[in-house]
Amino acid sequence: MMRFSRMLAGLSLLASSTLLAQSPIEIEEAYVRAVPPTQANTAAFMRLINTSDQDISLVAAQAEVSAVTELHTHLEVEGVMQMRQIDQIIIPAQGQAELRPGGLHVMLIGLNKALTEGEMTSLQLRFSDDSNIEIALPVKSVMSGMMPHGHHKH
Repeated sequence: MMRFSRMLAGLSLLASSTLLAQSPIEIEEAYVRAVPPTQANTAAFMRLINTSDQDISLVAAQAEVSAVTELHTHLEVEGVMQMRQIDQIIIPAQGQAELRPGGLHVMLIGLNKALTEGEMTSLQLRFSDDSNIEIALPVKSVMSGMMPHGHHKH
């Protein structure tokens, strides 16, 4: 009986530590932009929602389909929109960060395979609270008035 009680206590501790390890970040509407096979770069977009009472930042990303994965934003410099690498994307406490075309995004540079509309690809995200999330994203064709990523000035 004593052994059974210790086992239950151990399972209870394991369950509570698993719950504590869950990330307070929720991800919605995530996708990767489909690009022609000749295009070496693309981007991932999503909504990051922070359910905690503290700011948390996305600090890194990694994708198996690209040689390099960076966090980027668009800035207007002397009347020209330019992409710039950034160190983090802040997700405010009880708030959200929108990663969308023309703004914040995860840049996938040096694609090692073509990404075709309808496929799925994975992305690992690392946050400032030491949590990591791996997500599966659909590859979508997105038509917008923006220039393709290959034509932006870095």
